[in-house]
Amino acid sequence: MVRLVRCSGFRGTLASIPAQVFSRWNSQLTTSPRQQRTLARSATVAGHGYWSGEDVRVEFRPAPPWTGLVFVRSDLETLDRIPALAAHRIEVPRRTVLSTETTRVEMIEHALAALAALQIDNCEIWVDRQELPGLDGSAQAYVEALDWAGSTIQVAPRETLRITEVIRLGDEQSWIEARPSNQPGLSLRYELDYGPKSPIVQQTRQLTISPRVFREQLAMCRTFMLKSEAEWIIAQGLGHRATLQDLLIFDTNGPVENTLRFEDECVRHKLLDLVGDLALAGCDLQGHITSYRSGHRLNAELVRVLKESGEHQILRRKSA
Repeated sequence: MVRLVRCSGFRGTLASIPAQVFSRWNSQLTTSPRQQRTLARSATVAGHGYWSGEDVRVEFRPAPPWTGLVFVRSDLETLDRIPALAAHRIEVPRRTVLSTETTRVEMIEHALAALAALQIDNCEIWVDRQELPGLDGSAQAYVEALDWAGSTIQVAPRETLRITEVIRLGDEQSWIEARPSNQPGLSLRYELDYGPKSPIVQQTRQLTISPRVFREQLAMCRTFMLKSEAEWIIAQGLGHRATLQDLLIFDTNGPVENTLRFEDECVRHKLLDLVGDLALAGCDLQGHITSYRSGHRLNAELVRVLKESGEHQILRRKSA
């Protein structure tokens, strides 16, 4: 099957920008060799939100098979639940946000990346504020909490969405591409390019995602931005509790009052974010994904396209 997928350069609303169509696609939902997993016990992470500055506490709780990853707003009387699925994502700049008719959760990508990479498939994420804590700008604290909690295998198979044809979304300025692969698992490649005059140098990194790879090469890599971007955010009355040690701020000389954990920490953090955004598929992915200067919006759009394909094929199997 060949389907045209319309997407944009993503500098405004999807409807307001001319579409670019780049190739064809197909995918298939299959059963992977592994079983679903949940936490062996609950674990807690606390901190403050980057944007709001509010103190926030997150509790990761075990959940039954087929629950998936679900956020629960414990500060609301109704304990509103928000499944971590692309269908609930709304566009908010510089972070991943999920919403229902009654509530929302923000800055969830680092927690989702840790859960997905460590193969925690079923978990209730109880949070007592709208925004999850920014911590040091990485997923390290989440990984440490989940490792402390441990995991347990459940009597249910984990589903895998297998990429079987090529799709590319975006334009020449920013794009993301999914391709089939004969290798098991999911390999990711990110190409970071802020231009020749930027203090953030061009970087490329490719990794096959596994719990070990994520722990050792991605989890500790921090959010970054240019000094001009940080100054604009502060001018809007946001981020007033974030410090130069909470994330990487670059001026013309490099990181301000901070030291890189890896020479290419910025591109590694982009891979971390990509893992978190791809978790919105609600299943494992098998194939290879390359991203060139893409962000949360383009990442999520790819998930939506891949999920549409898999869901259609499930329906055809059931009616056969």
